[in-house]
Amino acid sequence: MKKRNKSASGGANWMDTYGDLVTLLLCFFVLLYSISTVDQAKWVQVVKSFNPNAVEVSQIAIDNVPEATEEVPNHVEDGSMDEDEFDSLYEELRKALEEAGMEGEVDLYKGDGFTFVTFRDNVFFAGDSSIIKDEGKGILDQFATIISGVSESIKEIQILGHTTQADPNQMNEPESDRVLSAERAARVTAYIQQRTTVTPDKLVAVSYGQFRPIAPFDTEENRAKNRRVEMLITKSDTVSKSLEEYYAEMDRTAQ
Repeated sequence: MKKRNKSASGGANWMDTYGDLVTLLLCFFVLLYSISTVDQAKWVQVVKSFNPNAVEVSQIAIDNVPEATEEVPNHVEDGSMDEDEFDSLYEELRKALEEAGMEGEVDLYKGDGFTFVTFRDNVFFAGDSSIIKDEGKGILDQFATIISGVSESIKEIQILGHTTQADPNQMNEPESDRVLSAERAARVTAYIQQRTTVTPDKLVAVSYGQFRPIAPFDTEENRAKNRRVEMLITKSDTVSKSLEEYYAEMDRTAQ
């Protein structure tokens, strides 16, 4: 009997088989991944494609698939993620100032993880008084309402009281200077506390007197800039900074 020759393509056939196996495995893993990401309707169609006889939905095992009407976490109609509520704080405060016509009396700044508000001295107080004016109460009422809407995302609200050096050549009398700035910061803090859902432990009143000026004491215009009440609102889970660092960040942005 004549002996048959070995096929010259034996090696090629073995490589083809190996390639087919690799392709099959890749397809299998892709299928597993696809199944893990499909919803109920797609899963039913996939199973039916393998088993056309499974005409009843009850024949197809579906484990704890949420109803189509259930709300999907972090879902909005356009498919984007919900906006961080703290990031909306700046815009809400800005709108309130515009409606009150106080853009020239209040400076508003949005930084990385904080919102900074500077109220000119005459917004809340008259002369050397620490009693909040009715106009000041009106704007604080609006601010308290807006802040309440994002209370869960707020880490802390510092109310900073500042005075100015009345005489360019002589420092203020220490006790009256400190007491005035402390009373003003405390009254604004107390007013907000009574009208917001922000917990009291997040509200801090700080008195600086004349010692954190933002302008020289040489002219009345500059001295007026130093008479102010500031509100520093920081976001939860952010690293605390010193007041100088917040000022520096705002200065860098302004430049």
